[in-house]
Amino acid sequence: MFKEVFEVEDSSLYRRVCGFKDKNLRQVEKILGITMIPRGNTVIIQSEIDAVKGLEVLQAFTEYLDKKDVNQELDDFEIRYITTTINSGHKFRLDEINRLKIFIPDTGKTIVPRTVNQASYLNAIHNSPVTFGIGPAGTGKTYLAVVMAIHYFLKGKVERIVLTRPAVEAGENLGFLPGDLIQKINPYLRPLYDALFDLLGAERVTSLIEKGFIEIAPLAYMRGRTLNNAYIILDEAQNTTMSQMKMFLTRLGSNSKFVISGDVTQIDLAKPQFSGLIQSQKILRNINGIEFINFSREDISRHPIVEKIVEAYEKAGYN
Repeated sequence: MFKEVFEVEDSSLYRRVCGFKDKNLRQVEKILGITMIPRGNTVIIQSEIDAVKGLEVLQAFTEYLDKKDVNQELDDFEIRYITTTINSGHKFRLDEINRLKIFIPDTGKTIVPRTVNQASYLNAIHNSPVTFGIGPAGTGKTYLAVVMAIHYFLKGKVERIVLTRPAVEAGENLGFLPGDLIQKINPYLRPLYDALFDLLGAERVTSLIEKGFIEIAPLAYMRGRTLNNAYIILDEAQNTTMSQMKMFLTRLGSNSKFVISGDVTQIDLAKPQFSGLIQSQKILRNINGIEFINFSREDISRHPIVEKIVEAYEKAGYN
């Protein structure tokens, strides 16, 4: 049995670290699989494997709360984020926590990452002009990209949002489909629309599209453009060719963000090995200003059975 002792002299701060009826300690115990015993102004941390991480978590709680108002308590997200990040061995700064809470005033929703990789994804978007989110379905790649797009737009950091994806099923030749440009590409951008409607409401989204603040376009229509002061999402990027990915990435203009999401296990190209998403990881990984965040089935935020489905297919060799 491994043992560590945490102690805080300030009784008020100690109570905030532990939480009401020690609920913060109970959450940490559940995440780390350890035992925490509060006594006086100390917490005894016991573990069969490693008690040090429990000590590091409580020290981080203390440092974080010490910089806050004396009446402020830790919320569930802060407890989960600090604990899981320390447990995973990832480095983080405590001052990053607040910017991971994305408030959408139109619907009153506050969106927070549920996993360490989701938090890394949001941080990457904040820090880099180009961010790739790669992983299986349900990991939040598209939804969080849209959350950040809305956040940047509503804060006035960009002037418009551009949504695009390769229409592989239509061979990028949309002229044979009925309707105007938006009607033709709409079926392929349904996940993006779903996220927009959830965060802003259908009426607001429709208005922003009509005014040109949200633009929908097939990837083929990006050629020859320079995208300034914009937040651009390329979804389903696994279905881009190498030339399409290069064409898209070189559209980046001043004060713009590119977020590229995709799942390399769902490539619809005739020659999957030539996917622009796969090749970009090999070609661009060491370039400053471009970040790759790789999600796994542990990041799946849909129905719990989705993670089991993904795991079953992985075991069957369908990676």
